[in-house]
Amino acid sequence: MRIAIAIDRLSKGGAPKVMLSLANELLALGHEPHFLLMSEENIYDLPRGINVHCLFETDDKRLNRLFNLDKIAKKLSTKIARIESEVGKFDLFLSNLDKTNLLMAKTSVRPLFFVIHASVEEELKRHALLGPLKYVKKIRSKLALNGHHLITVSKGIEEEIRKKGRIKPASVTTIYNPFDIEDIVSKSLEKNPDIPTGDFWIHIGRFVQQKRHDVLFASLAKMENNLPIVLLCHKPKQARKLARKYGVEDRLIIPEFQYNPYPWIRAAKGMLLSSDFEGLPTVLIESLVCGTPVVSTDCPHGPKEILLDNLAEYLVPRRNPEELARKADLLLSRSIDLTDCGIERKVAADVVAKKYLGLIG
Repeated sequence: MRIAIAIDRLSKGGAPKVMLSLANELLALGHEPHFLLMSEENIYDLPRGINVHCLFETDDKRLNRLFNLDKIAKKLSTKIARIESEVGKFDLFLSNLDKTNLLMAKTSVRPLFFVIHASVEEELKRHALLGPLKYVKKIRSKLALNGHHLITVSKGIEEEIRKKGRIKPASVTTIYNPFDIEDIVSKSLEKNPDIPTGDFWIHIGRFVQQKRHDVLFASLAKMENNLPIVLLCHKPKQARKLARKYGVEDRLIIPEFQYNPYPWIRAAKGMLLSSDFEGLPTVLIESLVCGTPVVSTDCPHGPKEILLDNLAEYLVPRRNPEELARKADLLLSRSIDLTDCGIERKVAADVVAKKYLGLIG
């Protein structure tokens, strides 16, 4: 099968990483994945067999405008038709992220599914606080999904869409994100001399409001332990400035961008997640696969679908640094068995890829 994965870019961020994992597994299963990129920005070294088509210039400002979308979508349709004339018809289109979704929804390509990576309602709440223009752009991209087939990356997002009724899709179903378990374990065993030799916490996430670094730093200040924390984020200066406000700047370790974060995760005493909302937080699953326990906010959506059974004890209320600190201290005092996490079987890459291939029928 020939599968087209349309997405804003192949750079830092959860959605590009997830779709790259899916493409790798599709390739391993003997299929032909193609990326249709709205931007040339690309930081990943792609394996041979995964085709990439950059459809617009990186600095093409038309992609961020409120108007003339029909004209841009028509140009996109023409480019896709040209690609299909060269490589053959696509058997499945998967669209990701708002900018791409807005354009793909105006094309006539089929079968077309939109992958929803985060809470729709939480994103709208956040953009309402950023001003009317930001909100209009965001809600326009969400309402463009009306009448289309949706794939959500967690049951929580699916339930939210069904209950809220803001979007009226043709269908909505959940397919978890794919994880190459063996590859993660293998990469986690690679040596990295930059990793601290002593104990430390780890937090991985962009420095954005959603991730609530303020809650994270406030919890560090309240912990009985005095462990440093490794931050893998994209705005180290801003992170340090905020940490200074909470008196914990001296506990931060912020390395440069890590193409392989897994050795860092494996070496940590625990992964901390302080987010207000997620879709299916990749770092939690990766942490469990690496054998590193987790303390996470019980945010919408995903954490409670990942931290099952005895691990559910380490879910804490959102925006509660005191409880995050208490559970982090508790985690340090215990030995936690992660040998049989039920979520791993549900997110194995071959299982997930076959579910996506099942959409073609």
